[in-house]
This record gives sequence, C-alpha cells and structure tokens, in this order.
Amino acid sequence: MANYPTPHIKAAPGDFGQTVLMPGDPLRSQYIAENFLENPVLVNNVRGVQGYTGTYHGTKVSVMASGMGMPSMGIYSWELFTIFGVENIIRIGSTGAMQANINLRDIIIGQAACTDSNWASQYHLSGTFAPIADYHVLETCVQTARDLALPYHVGNILSSDRFYGDDGDMPEGFVSSHGWMKMGILGVEMEAAALYMNAARSGKHALAICTVSDHLLTGEVTTSEERQTGFRQMMQLALETAVRLEK
Repeated sequence: MANYPTPHIKAAPGDFGQTVLMPGDPLRSQYIAENFLENPVLVNNVRGVQGYTGTYHGTKVSVMASGMGMPSMGIYSWELFTIFGVENIIRIGSTGAMQANINLRDIIIGQAACTDSNWASQYHLSGTFAPIADYHVLETCVQTARDLALPYHVGNILSSDRFYGDDGDMPEGFVSSHGWMKMGILGVEMEAAALYMNAARSGKHALAICTVSDHLLTGEVTTSEERQTGFRQMMQLALETAVRLEK
C-alpha cells in the first residue's frame, strides 16, 4: 500500500466518508459541499481538485472532483479505494443522450459502461472485460430514484476517450455513434468505465449517475453554468443513495 498523502490527494485515511461522490468539475464539488452538506470541511485541494467531507442527514459523506477523462478518474478513484479506505464511489456527471426517448436533464444510471478506451489492457486478460456497476449500489440508487419520482433511465452507457473527434460533425465527434445507438447505448461520457474497472480490481463498489447535458439526436444543450451548479436532482439522488448505503 502506498504512503499518504499521495501526489494527488493531501489527506489521511479517515478524512473521507465510506462513500465519495465524484463530479468531474471541482467547482461542482464546492457547490455540493456548500449547498447540501452539513459542516463541510475541505480535505483536499491539490491541483485545485477540491474534496470536502461533511454530513448529509447525519451520514458522513465526501465529495471530490475526478477531473475529465479516464486517466484522471483512474488516478483519483484508485487512490481513494486503495489508500484512503473509501468503499463506494458514485460518479455524478453529465452525459450526451443517444436515444430518442431520453430528454434533456433526465438522469441516466449506468448499469454498465462500454468503452473505446484501451484501459483494460493493463490487466492482461485473455478476453474482453465487461465493466459493470456494483449491483447493491445500483439497486439502492434505482429504488431511491423511484421513491423521489425522478425522471431516470437505467442501462448501458459509453465511456469515450475523446470529446472532439476527427470524424465529423456530430456532437463530440461521434459520426460513428450510430453503431452505439443501434446497440441501445443510452448516453456517452468519459469516466465510468475506468471507475468500474478500478472498483472491480480493488474489490470496491462504484456507480455512475449522469444528467443529460446535451442530446446527440436533437442538438439540445445546457449551459456550462447549469452543468456546474444545476442538476440538483442528480446531486440529491446520489446523496440519498449514500445515506441508504450506510443503513
């Protein structure tokens, strides 16, 4: 086990709750801490990646940014899982919807994460690994979404290594996304597959919850400000799930 603090997280085991919410944006971490957590304490600010720990309905919960992309998520989630004793990481991010029945600002809960990344090659497997969410966290989240009467969808998502592509004019460069759409992929984002694989390798638990920030079929988009401070339903869903995981 590596020593702490790590090169990326200046904290000690015990500074984080058993469940950490991970938005991509550090400012979203700050927003959640200031607007949802009771008595939040800044426990990490290396490279401006803000991490806070407080309580939500009496349960100790942390929120810390992951940055953008699988390499960044891979670093932070691995250190939290293996060095700081975190058991559950719930990604709370944005996604581009890829199905006609999904609306802007709906919530997508990632049952599994396809990927165009080479992330799994490090494990030297003799076949193809399927990155999936932890079932207990998934089940808890889905039931919570039901109880809160939120607009949600559960299914497969796509974690891509690229936001801009060399292949044309669809949002996020996805002319080739028609193939993923035909396979029933609900939305595209950039972190979940690495998170799911890190959780599997470390024997921990992970789930990705994403709000639809743009739609690849309709061209609808939300603003950067809304992505930073909006999406309160997703934030509440993740926090309520974290509380239920402690029971």
